[in-house]
Amino acid sequence: MSSTPVVIVGAGLAGLTVALHLADRMPVVVLAKRELGVGATAWAQGGIVGVLGQDDSIESHVRDTQEAGAGLVDEGMARFIAERSAAAVQWLVERGVPFTQDDAGPMGLHLTREGGHAVRRIAHAADATGKAIHDQLLDAARAHPNISLRERWMALDLITSRHVQREESPRCYGLYALDIDAGSVEAIAARAVVLATGGAGKVYRYTTNPDTSTGDGIAMAWRAGCRVANMEFIQFHPTCLYHPQERSFLITEALRGEGGHLKLPDGTRFMAAHDERLELAPRDIVARAIDFEMKKHGLDHVWLDATHLGEAFLKEHFPTVHARCLALGIDIARQPIPVVPAVHFTCGGVVADSNGRADLPGLYAIGETGYSGLHGANRLASNSLLECVVLGQSCAQDIAAQAEREAAPLPAWDESQVENADEQVVIAHNWDELRLLMWNYVGIVRTTKRLQRALHRIEMLRGEIDDYYANFRVNRDLLELRNLVDCAELIVRSALLRRESRGLHYSRDFPSTLPASLPTVLVAEIRR
Repeated sequence: MSSTPVVIVGAGLAGLTVALHLADRMPVVVLAKRELGVGATAWAQGGIVGVLGQDDSIESHVRDTQEAGAGLVDEGMARFIAERSAAAVQWLVERGVPFTQDDAGPMGLHLTREGGHAVRRIAHAADATGKAIHDQLLDAARAHPNISLRERWMALDLITSRHVQREESPRCYGLYALDIDAGSVEAIAARAVVLATGGAGKVYRYTTNPDTSTGDGIAMAWRAGCRVANMEFIQFHPTCLYHPQERSFLITEALRGEGGHLKLPDGTRFMAAHDERLELAPRDIVARAIDFEMKKHGLDHVWLDATHLGEAFLKEHFPTVHARCLALGIDIARQPIPVVPAVHFTCGGVVADSNGRADLPGLYAIGETGYSGLHGANRLASNSLLECVVLGQSCAQDIAAQAEREAAPLPAWDESQVENADEQVVIAHNWDELRLLMWNYVGIVRTTKRLQRALHRIEMLRGEIDDYYANFRVNRDLLELRNLVDCAELIVRSALLRRESRGLHYSRDFPSTLPASLPTVLVAEIRR
């Protein structure tokens, strides 16, 4: 048994998959910066792809993934993950995940269909799949004696060769982490560090993401010198509930997959004017269509009408959506649902291979934090949970196969030159300003002038944040803001480099799609 733990940053599906596959062979420490049940996995409604049915095939899933990804999907990665999809679903079934059953379905599962998929291939647990999966894996992790779950601990920065002062190639030795309740920072040595912190949705004002989605892993890896790719491709989910009391509740895509219709206030369906696939077009097309119609007609939202599906069907298949909307005074069996697009998924991230390996030896990035090449310019619905399980398993296998290195003595965190902050208003003000400018200047439809303005404002904000960081003791709000401003700059710089419109990136200055294109890769200097 190894003595130095693997440290996993993030307690969602990706992180827990790695932990559970490693724990029988070595100690594992999992850091969760809020309560363990909070995170994007638990919020996922739709489901997980499984190539299971007789009418389905690996080729069909790869083709659908490539079409959604608008020419930028790594075909090898798409095939790697599709080939392992059935085993991924089976592994979750064996862990006790209560998927919705259908005696006539493959593996006894009910499969649904979502936008961009040619057939029904989405295994789900009603409309709360993520929570069902997360609850089971979290219970298993809590019960395992070799897994240490540290709640309310936030990774601050990676410890690399430049901290340790070793004459060798750059690598990752561990990380600094903040015990949020105690307010103290600890240096944690690690056999390997796995970044599974999710995406960066909170860099925008309106998002379906939980408060944890502040791009922590992406920003830490970038500061440590790792490449980051495709950050311009921010997926806006077409249908977020529009309600003054609920700004981040996602209306699952499966509702459109089962026949829900998008309508204008007068009841007119409008998707036929935008795509022949109507409501089942990929998310980027549906989101832009809604954005277009809202601006054209001066609307605050459009309507998603599922009343024709019937009350019994809606209660059985969409109990979470039905109950949440009913609590807000909307009976979806009798009334259409007011919806707007909102930021949902970060398709880019830390460049990593099929084992999750990032540029720094000893560092891995998986799930929404990593860029594997699977999602290209737009993520196909329900591929995200699948990617977490498949790459979580291959990541664990790779870590287990590595020879353990001698642990290096790590320098303690130095806060001898800082003091307690006298006021938090600077953080709150900069947080609000950053999210608003990203929403207004770097949204669904972009222009070069808006992007340049955004970059200028981001650079000014960075100066203020860096000054604050250099002079005051760290806390969670400051660290999250620091990470968000890094991610905002990565998004804008990536968008400025793409001189075309493709997938989730649409520019009025470059509305055409080039015949061929490549991922946008930003390169940072790896520092000793």
